[in-house]
This record gives sequence, C-alpha cells and structure tokens, in this order.
Amino acid sequence: MKVTVKDCLELPVFKNAVVIAGSQGLDNRVSAVSFLEAAEPGSVKASMHKKNEMILASSFLEELPEEAQLGILRSVSDGGSATVVLLASEMAPEALPPNIKALSDELKLPLVLISEEGDVPYADVIDAVMEKVLYGDNFANRLISNTIFHLLNFEKHSNFQSAAREAAINNNFQMVILSEDFNPIFSVETRHQTTIAEAIRAGIERDLDKSAVYTRIDINGALTYWGPVTINGEKHYMFIVDNEDSYSPGEITKLAEILEIAMGMWKYSPVKDAKAEFIKALRRGNKSLAYCLKDEAMEENDEIISVFCISGIERDDCLKKITAFEKRTGYEVLKIHEGDEIYGMILEDAEAKTEASGESCTELYQELHISNSVIIFHVTGATGIEGSSDAYQLINEAWPFIRYIFPHQHIFTKYELALASNCINISIRSDSVKKNYMDLIAPFKAAREGKGKQLLETLEIFVLDAGMNTSRTAKMMNIHTNTVQYRLKRIREILQADMMGTTIIPGLTVALAVERIEKITRML
Repeated sequence: MKVTVKDCLELPVFKNAVVIAGSQGLDNRVSAVSFLEAAEPGSVKASMHKKNEMILASSFLEELPEEAQLGILRSVSDGGSATVVLLASEMAPEALPPNIKALSDELKLPLVLISEEGDVPYADVIDAVMEKVLYGDNFANRLISNTIFHLLNFEKHSNFQSAAREAAINNNFQMVILSEDFNPIFSVETRHQTTIAEAIRAGIERDLDKSAVYTRIDINGALTYWGPVTINGEKHYMFIVDNEDSYSPGEITKLAEILEIAMGMWKYSPVKDAKAEFIKALRRGNKSLAYCLKDEAMEENDEIISVFCISGIERDDCLKKITAFEKRTGYEVLKIHEGDEIYGMILEDAEAKTEASGESCTELYQELHISNSVIIFHVTGATGIEGSSDAYQLINEAWPFIRYIFPHQHIFTKYELALASNCINISIRSDSVKKNYMDLIAPFKAAREGKGKQLLETLEIFVLDAGMNTSRTAKMMNIHTNTVQYRLKRIREILQADMMGTTIIPGLTVALAVERIEKITRML
C-alpha cells in the first residue's frame, strides 16, 4: 500500500503539525523514517539517505547558517527524501526564511513543523509512521481481530461489560474506565502488578488531554496507555494495560477506538460514579443516601478527617497537587469538580490515624492556594456522615457572605465559617439579639459623620482583618502606625472599654461582622 506525506499528516501524532513550505510535495511517498541532527555544511550527503524517507530533524533551521540549511535541503532532496519534519521547534511558521521556503517549494520537499507545545515524543512519531507504512489501515493482527470477535458476539454476551471481560482475558490486556474526576466506574483486571489507585495517581500527573496518542505510563512494571473517551456524550478516561508489552502504541490506540465503538453498539451506560454521588449526597444534606453509598465510596477502615470546597483553581493544577499529597501522606482524597469549583473530602485509615492529620490537611490547603483568585473553604476535624454533612451545610450557608466579612482572607476554616453563619442568621433577624449587637457600635454612628465612619472602619480592619495588629492595620489602610494608635485611643474612649480585654472582643467581633453584612444588604 502506498503511503504519502499527506496520509502521514492525518495521523494523531501530527495533530499539531503545520506544513510551512513545499506543500506541492504532499503526495510524495513515505516508506521509511530516519533522523537528522544539526550538522556542519557539506557533511550531509545524498548517499546517506534512502528514497522516500521521512527525515526527522530537531532544530537545524535554527542552529545552522542559512547557506548550510539550503545545502542540507538540496542533499536530502537529491537522495529522494519525501519530507523533513521539524520536531520541538521554537520557530514560528511565519519566521521561515524566504530562501528556505522558495527552495522547499522548488524541490517539492514538504517542511512540516511540530512546535514544542505539541509535546510529541520522537519515538511516537516513528512508531505511528512505520505502523502506517507496514500495516496501512489493515489491522489484521490477533489483538484487533480477536477483540472484535468477542466484543461483537451478541449471541454469547448480554452486555458490553461481559464482552469486554472476555476480550481482555483472551488477549492479555486490562482496561479501566474513569469518570472525568478520575474515579473508577468500570474495570477489567486480568493481572495485579499495581493498584488502580496508584495508576490513577500516575495518570493525573501527566497532561493526558495534551497527548496526540494514547499516553504510555510504566507503573511498577505495568505498561498502561491512557486517553480520553466519550460515552453517551460525556467525557471519561480509559486506560489499557498491556500485560506483556505485546502490542505497539498504534495497536493500543486502535484497540481503544474499537472499545469505544463497541460501547456505542452495546448502548453501554456507565454506572453512577459512587464517589461523586457520595459527595453530592453529603453536600445536599441527604444523609440516608450517603449512608447507602458509603461502602462503595470508602474502604471499610477509612475515616473522614476533612471536607472542602475550592473555587477559582484550574482543575488539572488542583488534581496534581492533591495527587502529590496522597503519595506523600498515604491519605485518599475524594473529589468532584463542577465548573471552576472542586468539592471533596480527605480520608485516613482509622488504624493509622495520627495527631498530625489535621496539620497535614492544612498544609494541603495552603499548597492549593496558588493565587488570590483561589478561595478555599474547609472543615477539618469532621467525623462520620453526620459531621461531614453538617460541615457542607456550614460551607453552603456561609459562602455567600463570608467574603464580605473577611475580604482579605482566602482560606476559611470552620471557625470563620461558624462565625459567618451565626452573623448571617443574626443579620436576617429583627429582634433584640440583633439590636444588642448593633448597639455595641452605635456610638460610632452617633459621632460626627466623617470621624465616626473613619473610626468604625479602623476598628473593623483592626479586629476582623489585621488580627488586632496595629502595624498590619496601618499597612492595610495605607496610613501611619501612629495614626492607627491615635484612632484606637479614641475608640477606647468611645467604647469606654479596654480594646485588648478578653471580654469585649467576642461581642465586638460579631457586631462588626454583622455591620459588614448590613452594608452589603443595604447596597443590594
């Protein structure tokens, strides 16, 4: 079968490729692949290359003078080469020197550019091209034909799961289908060299969506191939394990395509993601459903030690940091994402529980705060279904107004959440409780318009934002420390109480928080 340059460019490994010159030669035949390193002028001879070769070059257009580049192109063309592919090049297509483009067009020698952003290993290009050359579209090998035989045996099997199991057993491969949140929803295991959890962590560490072909990852000797699949219009991931390293990447890619087609033919619908449904049930406060899902979502000895919600973070960045945390601590993190929000919980083996578990959770949340656009809510110390559900309810209640109370804070613990929840409840009431708190700061409103407002603002920042630190208050208000100290002196006189006393702060904190909520509601 004749394979042309144009045929090769349709392969997945050339997904990010651009023909920058010599497009008149796209019908040139390709029958072999070789590699060309940057060389001295005259060192590349026509006799060094075969007819119909695809030549892979790293960066000779960037490292050699233009005259040497022209000489190399003439030499490989005289040798009958079909095309030159520039791999991992930083050169922009429009930056190609006019003389190089003119010569490429004249020789009908296509120059193909795969930018470094494509992140395609050289070996993948060679494998894909040679497989196309050797087999074409006729995959008549045992893996493909045998798999198709089992997957389409509608008389013997009643569903896709049964057919896939037999195909995997007979062809010595394994497969696991994951939700978009990387939770396993269907697996066929024919050998145990590693755990699914270890494989998932390794998969998350790689940018799977950026790979042009199935990404190969060696996990404790198990050769896994990862890639995205669409099932019933929804994105999932699938990884295939080649038990004996018997198949090429091209065969695994074709196998994955066949499995995906078979899912459609069988009208396969994955079972619900138990871990995701477990988290959703707790967030909705549906404790009875959470109890039903607990055994599917968690191991028998697992104990919930923290629940969280994160907004404003890239999903892939979050998953990678969580994966590193799991490997470092041995904890498991259940998580789901909805838009730019990620919800989840941290699990620990009850038998291995330590006093430092809370500190470890706090360290993870600090690591996840990668920018000021990231907001993190967590309740660490939650226990069981009841405590976790209550923690999510606390987050849901406090979320709408907590940023108004603490505008300079980005990580909120159960203490800030509890305060915000109480203040919200007080704010929506019109009874003596609310009046008692608002009376604490009423003297500032009775003072002269400008001075009273200025003193109240200083007090809010001092108590709610600056941790009662005068230097930090001055910095946040962009005023001198002496000015803050003067204002605090006036505040003490108005309140007729010691600002640093332990008895005044709790009530004053609530009053100031409610006042901030009131400001927002008055504006709405």
